Amino acid sequence: MAKVVVSGASGLVGSELLPLLQARGYGALRLVREQSVIGGGDMWPRRDLVPWDPVAGELDVAALEGTEAVVHLAGENIAVGRWSKARKRRIRESRVDGTKLLCSKLAEMPRPPKVLVCASAIGYYGHRGDETLREDSPAGEGYLPDVCREWEGATAAAAEAGIRVIRLRTGIVLSPRGGALKKMLGPFNMGVGGKVGDGRQYMSWISLDDLVAGIVYCIENESISGAVNAVAPGAVTNKVFTKTLGRVLQRPTMFPLPAFAARAVFGEMAEALLLCSSRVVPKALVEGGFVFEHAELEDALRHLLGK
Repeated sequence: MAKVVVSGASGLVGSELLPLLQARGYGALRLVREQSVIGGGDMWPRRDLVPWDPVAGELDVAALEGTEAVVHLAGENIAVGRWSKARKRRIRESRVDGTKLLCSKLAEMPRPPKVLVCASAIGYYGHRGDETLREDSPAGEGYLPDVCREWEGATAAAAEAGIRVIRLRTGIVLSPRGGALKKMLGPFNMGVGGKVGDGRQYMSWISLDDLVAGIVYCIENESISGAVNAVAPGAVTNKVFTKTLGRVLQRPTMFPLPAFAARAVFGEMAEALLLCSSRVVPKALVEGGFVFEHAELEDALRHLLGK
């Protein structure tokens, strides 16, 4: 049984990825901050957990022996709370420092894993209006593009050790269990949802089902490497997204959130996450033969929301 190690396994994506890996016959291990135990009369370490401490720079390489693939999803949630200087530092360190540690340890292994799928984000491209963005498009300017550049650059040691590295630039992950869609459902269900700003900014999204299937596809297809845009083919403007969600929920969408109000409430985060326009296409996945289960937004929303 091939072993796959997953960091960030308790998050929205990781918790969906683990059962898919197991269903496909992989032995899935979780990289965790503390060694968990299971009870009974005595306590003993769980065999599916690998402890690490990114802050202290500690990771037991021996525990990774025999691993065929690593999926690195760990990182501080960027969409919770305003971006103070301290919070921005934590966001960066949780991604860059953790990735450097993991990749340096993988490079030390006598038999390193064949592939590393490392999370990144379409924040790499920054605010680009209606420009079509592919994997070879240059990085944008600003805080999130800078973090993503450093994050992806932190995989260098793994690539130099001969590991096939995939830098997964993930878009807005749609799931009613978490992320942006969960936050939208409350106001939209109450009939007070609406566009953000002028609604012309592009939203590049992907269903949670397609994202985890895409991760497995990247693990299993040796022709795929480097930057991979993990987004559905059908990016839409915020105005279209708003109207589509309202139609699926059968609710009006007449209460916009003006740009000035978004900035007042969320500060810098509003510019980077709510008002930023990134029209991203999944060139590498499409050319690699991946078939999206949910390529169109309305179909994805109806599936996710049972409508």
